[in-house]
Amino acid sequence: MPERRARLAFLLRPGWIALILVVIAFTYLCFMVLAPWQLGKNTRTSRENHQIETSLNTAPVPLKTLLPQQDSSAPAEQWRRVTATGHYLPDLQVVARLRAIEGDQAFEVLAPFVVDDGPTVLVDRGYVLPEPVSHVPPIAPPPQDTVTITARLRDSEPLVHDKEPFTRDGFQQVYSINTQQVSVLTKVPLAGSYLQLVENQPGGLGVIGVPHLDAGPFLSYGIQWISFGILAPIGLGYFAYSEIRARHQAKEQTEAQMTVEEKLADRYGRQR
Repeated sequence: MPERRARLAFLLRPGWIALILVVIAFTYLCFMVLAPWQLGKNTRTSRENHQIETSLNTAPVPLKTLLPQQDSSAPAEQWRRVTATGHYLPDLQVVARLRAIEGDQAFEVLAPFVVDDGPTVLVDRGYVLPEPVSHVPPIAPPPQDTVTITARLRDSEPLVHDKEPFTRDGFQQVYSINTQQVSVLTKVPLAGSYLQLVENQPGGLGVIGVPHLDAGPFLSYGIQWISFGILAPIGLGYFAYSEIRARHQAKEQTEAQMTVEEKLADRYGRQR
């Protein structure tokens, strides 16, 4: 045991202690932060892809079957096509700015829609392209009479921090489609999920398509971080073993170069 402790004593040097702490921290980040982050993104992307595929292959259902009450939301049914009969509130439109449509900047136009014998929901009518200096162009109002629309259910987006709504070009403008925020701005109660119109709908503008079905690289990134977390301590162990082996070989070479007399003197002490 004393000999083994002597061999490992170099691990207590400041450089080795710092290296050990770095490897421990890196391994912790790999297993507890980076890998779960990428695997979580893969799970969310896979779930959304499944919802989109279901939406494309499933007939629309009445909105009230998924949003029966005013405070209802349906995160498990995102992208599901629904139908609703009711009327717009055209005087309460809000514009979502800094939206990206096929790589171009655009505005998305939002309007409350009162469903007959159902909730009031926020409807994304579609997009319009900005005029120079990011001004909102003239927007045709939605119909005021009763209409039936087909749309896709969407989850309310999180708020963008440090980006407050403001009024410009005659429209209240927001940075995310958050139903609670729009409800406060319009003073109209809104359901938790909102609707995104499909093509050829009353009140529709530029059609916003569904995302491409692509799982992305998140699964492979997650596996890579797990691999890095495994390899880091293995690498540390290899370097420690190499150091021990090099020290042992150096000691053997030193001992081999000593004469018999030096060995005896080293063991029993030199006589004068």
